[in-house]
Amino acid sequence: MNDQILIRGLQLSCLIGVPAEERAERQNLRAHLTLEVGAFSKDDRIDGTVDYKEVSDSVRQLAAAGERHLLETLAQEIAAFILEHYPVRQVRVELEKFILPETDWVGVVVNRPSLNRD
Repeated sequence: MNDQILIRGLQLSCLIGVPAEERAERQNLRAHLTLEVGAFSKDDRIDGTVDYKEVSDSVRQLAAAGERHLLETLAQEIAAFILEHYPVRQVRVELEKFILPETDWVGVVVNRPSLNRD
């Protein structure tokens, strides 16, 4: 059984874009995260699950650090970070960027399995 923790519409602020002019000012992105965690614990305790506030805060800090050219790079960094720091079997990272005129958003999706599955 694989239960999931969903984080939808997480607001990120980062320096991102191919041209330097685009990276000159912070942009707001939106992230949707799906964390596959196996079966949820039957205990009603935070140490029996993944703390979604901690994940959200960590992802915001990661996105805010440094600058990147590609949305794809940030999505892969977020997935790798989550898999390294939390007991997650698989992660799906969806990022939305609001940059093109006459579009709602452009985005990327990455799915990554943990290499340390139980």
